[in-house]
Amino acid sequence: MKMTLSCCGISCCRNTAPLDARVSQDEIGRVYDKIANVYDIWGNLTESHARNRAIELAAIKDGQNILEVAVGTGLAFYEIVKRNPHGQNVGIDLSKGMLAKAQHRLAKVAGANYSLKTGTAFDLPVQNESLDLLVNNYMFDLIPYEKMGKILMEFRRVLKKDGKLVLVNMTEGETMGSKLYDFIYRLSPKTMGGCRGVRLTDKLEQQGFTIEVREYCQQMLFPSEIILAHKHPGAITI
Repeated sequence: MKMTLSCCGISCCRNTAPLDARVSQDEIGRVYDKIANVYDIWGNLTESHARNRAIELAAIKDGQNILEVAVGTGLAFYEIVKRNPHGQNVGIDLSKGMLAKAQHRLAKVAGANYSLKTGTAFDLPVQNESLDLLVNNYMFDLIPYEKMGKILMEFRRVLKKDGKLVLVNMTEGETMGSKLYDFIYRLSPKTMGGCRGVRLTDKLEQQGFTIEVREYCQQMLFPSEIILAHKHPGAITI
């Protein structure tokens, strides 16, 4: 096999065509039900730095109305609820297994004010312009490009005019070795939980958001982007 010093050292990693989703949305819930019991190991080893930075950028103030979409096992939601004891905290996810883990985690927060429910990003159980903050970690890397706009329209619908959107995604690697995970995805998408590297800034701007911050974070060679955005003042809520 021909070797190269770029990427992870494997020549087929040099394919630069954008990767699209290869695990259907109907399968995602079942995939994450199966890995719910071990997900925290992965989350702490590869995602914790980006997730912690997202919480910093969110600058949560007690009393806010907050929704986390794709709450997973509650790694970020736990921090949100602690910082917003007198506000409204709602978390949704497709996977009942992940929600059960989140419920167990949140039970440790004394006097916590929150609700967890099964739900989809395509149809949020939230009124128009009612959220101060919407948080979404590691979901768009599961979504087909052609469907991202629909979700962002839904995010825009539920955010207040001055509301914040904080996103974390697996992104395209920018340093040596960081494209290893896309190589694994090309071989077996489900090994990566259906995740592949994406960049969301262009999609956000197309859907009426203003990007305030976009940061790159790499942990255990795993590349993440952290984005803070606001709904553009001129955006029309449908």
